[in-house]
Amino acid sequence: HVQLVESGGGSVQAGGSLKLSCEYSGYRHCVAWFRQGPGKEREGLAALDSDGRMQYSNSAKGRFTINRDIVESTLYLRMNRLRAEDSAMYYCAAGDSCRSIVARRFDVWGQGTQVTVS
Repeated sequence: HVQLVESGGGSVQAGGSLKLSCEYSGYRHCVAWFRQGPGKEREGLAALDSDGRMQYSNSAKGRFTINRDIVESTLYLRMNRLRAEDSAMYYCAAGDSCRSIVARRFDVWGQGTQVTVS
């Protein structure tokens, strides 16, 4: 039974950085980060499979980095050069495949952590 708990969100000025954390228990092949802004669909950002392969959406490429501490059972999302449009609720999720970072492919979700960029 997989459980995910995000933390690390907050308020930051445009151009700043944040590092989100997702503590997980249990095993699924793929873990990923998503975000959802007000009135928007949930958007996939980055995914990491159990073999260490990463992929990024166009929104995340170049500014966001996904990585994992296996010992600490924690998934991270480092976000740099943040913009106002990055403001959203950020979620980590787990699923069986990293084939694509779309919400319907992930069936375990954390509660989310809010990021506000001003």
